Amino acid sequence: MTPPGATVEGLATDVRLPAGRGPFPAVLLRTPYDRVRHRAEASGWARRGFAAVVQDVRGRFASPGRWRPYEDEAADGAAAARWIRRQPWSDGWLVATGASYAAHCALVLALDAPEDARPDAVLAAVPALGAAETAREPSGVERLLARAGWWAAHGDRSDSDESALDKALAADPGLLDHLPLTGLPERLDRDLPSWADLWRHRERGRLVSRAAHAAVPLLAVGGLHDPFADDTTALWRAWAGPSARLLMGPWGHGLTAAPGPGAGPAHRVNLGELYAGWARRALAGELAPGRRGALALGGADRWLPAGTDGEPRPQPLRPLHGSAFTADPERPVRSDDLTVPTAGTPDRCLLVTPPLPRPLDAVGPARVRLRATADTPSADWAARLVALTPEGRAERLAVGAVRREEPPGREAEFAIGLGRLACRLRAGTRLRLEIAGHHFPAHARNPHTGDDPVTAGRLLPSRREIAPEGAALLLHVLPSRPTTTEPAEEILR
Repeated sequence: MTPPGATVEGLATDVRLPAGRGPFPAVLLRTPYDRVRHRAEASGWARRGFAAVVQDVRGRFASPGRWRPYEDEAADGAAAARWIRRQPWSDGWLVATGASYAAHCALVLALDAPEDARPDAVLAAVPALGAAETAREPSGVERLLARAGWWAAHGDRSDSDESALDKALAADPGLLDHLPLTGLPERLDRDLPSWADLWRHRERGRLVSRAAHAAVPLLAVGGLHDPFADDTTALWRAWAGPSARLLMGPWGHGLTAAPGPGAGPAHRVNLGELYAGWARRALAGELAPGRRGALALGGADRWLPAGTDGEPRPQPLRPLHGSAFTADPERPVRSDDLTVPTAGTPDRCLLVTPPLPRPLDAVGPARVRLRATADTPSADWAARLVALTPEGRAERLAVGAVRREEPPGREAEFAIGLGRLACRLRAGTRLRLEIAGHHFPAHARNPHTGDDPVTAGRLLPSRREIAPEGAALLLHVLPSRPTTTEPAEEILR
């Protein structure tokens, strides 16, 4: 192992070598989250015959320089890759790996670096594809809570304070209510110049479009409850390398360490063993060409082949309450509360399905279609799909949000994507669909003035009307006996 504090091209780097004389294939992991936290992971790679190289990215922890998220990783990664291939313990083969921001580092090395520095395979888990993808929904709606937490913990500093936002919210529960949102650094008592810069990024999809020119194998790993789940799947579908593998489990951003609703014993996967097996086969050219993978079916303790989609099937909806409602940003519908108020002026439209007569496997994209009006020139429409179990529990299934700008009072027809589902709903379950004007604090509040929600200083209520007969919920439903598989079979094939 390199001595503590060693540098590679000026950046702090640890190397863990396998037992034996070598040379060895190498794994490169570049992280903003402190390389010392990855020592167990590096040791795992070394036990399996790989030289593990873990590096603090520029400006983070022991690496000098200025921390500029998403700006320097292709060039710095290329320097690290070239250094690795010059070492006597390297056989020249290189796997770029990482999760979240570290997955971004691996992907830009494969897609943006000069050819002589590119890795021979890429393992990207819960990939944060770029600033725009992490900051906004595809429709442009701002992901406030997640970005505020990340920037409070990691932004414009060399170290991290994972609990920074939680501590600030404990001191001021209304911290995110204050306007403008660009003033958050002052309320955190932090110098965060990159916070305002974050919201200037609007171009999505650059890395996914670059994936069409990829020339190496990919393993993409994601969680069905991860905010980047759709990006993970889009990357896999676009990847043009000799093989692309996808593993999507019923997990959150922490993967197997963060099991979500519907996770069962069959969904416990030894990721370290699987990663190493895939890397060996990828470097040896032993993977079958094309796209393969495994998709967990939550609530059913089984796996389906990746890419499985059900047949589109509309679900019957009955309006309950609020076909006319007021979206008031001073009292927004909360993303962290599934309680539905039943008294007072409606703040959302509620629709519900009858109890399911039999189990239903919802696998594929979910979508809501609406015919609706708003009396303000700018309006967000947030749709939340909730499962009401036979025991009376409310379980969130999916959320989607779109921003509409059109003349006040003009009726419009539009769709709200809810992402992809992969879950078994038991007989007797009802589905509750909520249509609201806000989903706060997960998403920033639309002020309804036409101003940018990040810089707005004034909020207005917005009167909404939904034509219940024009509301439709479309799920993709599997046949009664879906084809099943095993993750290792699909990933290592």
